[in-house]
Amino acid sequence: MTSRRSRPAAFAGLVLASLVLAACATPRAQPPAAPFPLPPAPAPVPAPSPQPLRRLSLSELPGWISEDYAAAFAAYRDNCQAARDPALAEVCRRAKSAGPLGPQAARDFLQANFVAEPEPGQGVLTGYFAPVYAARRTPQGEFTAPLRPKPADLQVVGGAAFQLQPDHTLVPYPARKSIEASPAVEALAWLRPEELFFLQVQGSGVLVFEDGRRLKALYAANNGQPFAGIANPMRDRGLLPRDQTSAEAIRAWLAAHRGPEADALMQLNPRYAFFRLAPDDGQPPVGAANLPLPPGRAVAVDPAFHTMGELLWLDAEAPILAGAFPRYRRLVTALDTGGAIKGEVRADLYIGQGDAAGTEAGRVRHALRLYRLVPR
Repeated sequence: MTSRRSRPAAFAGLVLASLVLAACATPRAQPPAAPFPLPPAPAPVPAPSPQPLRRLSLSELPGWISEDYAAAFAAYRDNCQAARDPALAEVCRRAKSAGPLGPQAARDFLQANFVAEPEPGQGVLTGYFAPVYAARRTPQGEFTAPLRPKPADLQVVGGAAFQLQPDHTLVPYPARKSIEASPAVEALAWLRPEELFFLQVQGSGVLVFEDGRRLKALYAANNGQPFAGIANPMRDRGLLPRDQTSAEAIRAWLAAHRGPEADALMQLNPRYAFFRLAPDDGQPPVGAANLPLPPGRAVAVDPAFHTMGELLWLDAEAPILAGAFPRYRRLVTALDTGGAIKGEVRADLYIGQGDAAGTEAGRVRHALRLYRLVPR
């Protein structure tokens, strides 16, 4: 704060007289006192131009030396037609013309046609699978959760889900809790509540009915609400230890607490998926690229950052869940999307179908470094 110095008494008297005269005069707006001069603002320093990340040869990728080149090439060759980029399409044409290749020839083809661009930063790798669950035609015993078809009042406008009202207006489609409270007069099947919940998270699966008949449950639509996982709330509430929030642990807890307690937890995720049934042809589920997902070689990605058919290299390690494989380093193709998959360095690895795949997928939560493979 600026200090003020004392002035002589005579000067103080003059100041007082001037104030009295000023009080009798018509006031006028006075210009504000000039502030203390400020030093000139420094010239703006332009932000440094972002430096392009160095492209790597595939032989420089972490774990490339241990890759199964023949399997990686075969999965790429079977699915590369999903790419729409002209340069990728040309490499795809050459791959399909090459036919099946052994390990050495497959490695040479990939190294001759691609280089790797590291994505900036670190993200997360998770896993998903196609479950096989028991189902019933009518509600009975534990099978109290209806598998619902896409409702007739669900309208998708501009990518958002709305409910058509009787007066033909549209309102945002209700969340999980409200849907579950409504009658299920058109239920396609009945499942255990926790298994329906996981089927909705995974997006598709196989249902086995009491007579042995098997049908595929295929994703049809969702209610447009944001996806919210329940692993962290269960950890924060002390229901499960931090390193025991795998899918199998969550499912076991929900089954053991089936009823209002488990329902309240599942309702923390407002997103609700609807399904349709189809014959079980024994083939893997089809992803967003409209191609069957090769187990261990397909990932779901955020379409805001990646396009279908992109070739990616995973370098994932440091798992946080007990019992997980220590690392995943492999070549994969972006063939799917998911409501919980958000961000540039984010991937969901399709593991396969059935209980073993489910156990592995449920333990995948690894720190991820991601590389995009681009044509030379």
